[in-house]
Amino acid sequence: MADETADAVVVGGGTVGAWCAYFLRRAGLARVILAEKGWLGQGASSRAAGVVRMQGGTPEAVRLGQWSRQFYLSQRDEIGTDSGFTQQGYLLPCFTEAEVMAAHARMAMQTALGVPVRWLDPGQVDAANPTLAPGQTLGGTFCAQDGFITPPRNVAAYTVALIRSGVEVREHVAFLGLTASGVDTSQGRIAAGLVVLTGGPKLAAVGRLAGLRIPAGGARHQVAVTERHPDLDPARVPMVFDLAAGLYWRPEEGGLLFGMSNPDEPPGENREVDEEYLAKMRARLAALVPVTAGLGLRRVWAATIDYTPDHLPIIGRAPGLDRVTVACAGGAGMMWGPGVARAAADVALTGSSDVLDVSPLGLDRFDEAGHSRLATDPIALPFPERIASS
Repeated sequence: MADETADAVVVGGGTVGAWCAYFLRRAGLARVILAEKGWLGQGASSRAAGVVRMQGGTPEAVRLGQWSRQFYLSQRDEIGTDSGFTQQGYLLPCFTEAEVMAAHARMAMQTALGVPVRWLDPGQVDAANPTLAPGQTLGGTFCAQDGFITPPRNVAAYTVALIRSGVEVREHVAFLGLTASGVDTSQGRIAAGLVVLTGGPKLAAVGRLAGLRIPAGGARHQVAVTERHPDLDPARVPMVFDLAAGLYWRPEEGGLLFGMSNPDEPPGENREVDEEYLAKMRARLAALVPVTAGLGLRRVWAATIDYTPDHLPIIGRAPGLDRVTVACAGGAGMMWGPGVARAAADVALTGSSDVLDVSPLGLDRFDEAGHSRLATDPIALPFPERIASS
């Protein structure tokens, strides 16, 4: 049987792979095939918390957050549906003088890039957060335009975009490796001019099949939603990221959604709920938002989310393989996913992107041990410091 042919094959049907396939088709490629070994959005994309912020810790993070937020706002006009972006406002509180200094330096960088971020003194923090225990903070940075999307709605939105744009979606088709002219899949070979490898927490395994060493790992991330309470009306609860504790929260269904990752946990694919760590984070949340102390939980789940050693995305052509592009959002699939996807599509087509300067973000920034030459993005969940559990 003769090989199929395509202008591009995208591996992975999560938020990065799906939006990338859509952008490649929109750019004019006649035949784009998306190969997903399970269902679209079956992995981390449907289990995320949906936070979208422009308050990144590096210029790259800011640019990706800005682009993705704007894309979410323009989706309805472009594809007829959207990912449910809600502008909620996001506070990053400071609890130590060192955090205050770091926040002011970060604000200067963000403001220079056009982020409407401002400093709230302790009294203003308390006024903006009626549910927050008063007098806890030394102030914090706040951006009213940050918000969140609804992750299952995002999967629905990119499914619609793929179908309407004419991308050929192949579910239950596994990537088996690269060939001289394209890719090997569980349904046969596809000759392709361009290949984009995504896969979130599975990207390292995808890379191994392609003969590439990609330092992207997976770690357990837990999310819970409290029962409803009048004090948790969305008008009273901006999103908050308690950076030092690795705990964030936002309104959800009349209650509070909160998420956390354990920095001491080894990498892996454990998706069971860690009751002990959940209790620790509940205690921290109750100290800061006392009304949650007596509330039951409506939903609790755990997911595997991806991360990189420097908490930054991977966007670039594979070393020595000009037609192969690698893309990973580094654990920020909802926040950066569309921007990463668009930049990856641009890189696959032309080698560069208007979304941001991707030249520092390729695989060549990592040494053989997976250490990055870039500074770590300081505004990130506390992922493990190593990539594999071995």
